[in-house]
Amino acid sequence: MNIKRGGILAILICIAIQVETLSQTAGESTYQFLNISSSPRQLALGGKVITNQGSDVTTGIYNPSTINPEMDNVLSINYFSYFSDISFGSLSYAYTLDNRGNTLHFGFSYINYGDFDGYDEFGSFTSEFTGNESVFSVGYANDVRNLPIRFGANIKLITSTFEQYNSFGIATDFGFFYRDQNDVNMSLVFRNVGFQIKAYDEVREQLPFEINLGFSQRLENAPVKWHLTLENIQKWPIGLSNPSRIVTDLDGNVTEEKISFINEILRHTIIGVEVFPESVFTFQLGYNFRRSEELKILEQRNFSGISFGFGMKFNKLRFNYSHARFSSASNVNFVGLLIDLN
Repeated sequence: MNIKRGGILAILICIAIQVETLSQTAGESTYQFLNISSSPRQLALGGKVITNQGSDVTTGIYNPSTINPEMDNVLSINYFSYFSDISFGSLSYAYTLDNRGNTLHFGFSYINYGDFDGYDEFGSFTSEFTGNESVFSVGYANDVRNLPIRFGANIKLITSTFEQYNSFGIATDFGFFYRDQNDVNMSLVFRNVGFQIKAYDEVREQLPFEINLGFSQRLENAPVKWHLTLENIQKWPIGLSNPSRIVTDLDGNVTEEKISFINEILRHTIIGVEVFPESVFTFQLGYNFRRSEELKILEQRNFSGISFGFGMKFNKLRFNYSHARFSSASNVNFVGLLIDLN
């Protein structure tokens, strides 16, 4: 066993040991912004697509194994206005070190939660305050010797501030990317393996660790590429009974929502389709089953979980846009630029 393979095996063993203790989903861990979609293209395809390679440098933020020489000297700028006054943005850049495919990736993401009014325990106004979080990452990827697999890793420094409370953390991502001769892509990603260096108060919280498995393929006789992502495969069950769906009959008997086995599987599933994936104009459509189930409004069709977008290339600049349907209350419009600096 050579050093590179031995190192990868050791990493996998360490990750496996931590899976049971680190398995967390929304509401059970801190720094949840780490799992927000990093680009319009990713959001348009459902939110967690991990099998896109090529020159799209933003994919390296979410899956370091997609970092490759085609990203060399490409800069990405992305921004969207979330709900209310919340805003999110990301920057990324990659640089190829040599002709053997060794590539470094730099990423930065932030979220600003807007302004809040502060009050004391008596209801008297004190002052305004804000909240924001950010993460800076450095990633690296290269091919595994004698295998059709690419391995990548990110190390991330995380900061978070809410009023007078602040926290710092460190995390890593590990990814493996496989591509066969039939243009079938498969990728496995371990995200947010780490800990808080400094807690907000005295109790250290878990990071939003997750394992994602993705598949995609470019069809041979059509300009279409399909994507399938299984998210949070380390956690079962992932669905929780919705209190608003409790049914009470005339006798006062209470029946909670029951989540079926098939529904549990679907909540781990994200699907997406991209038309003309490598052309001047591209179109994406995605569906996130879990987002649809958790955000839909009872007795109202609001199409939660649907997302779509497009990309247009102008010489060395590509503009990307996506629209995601969360509920009838609010939607998200995400815009981004990919700039080839070569």
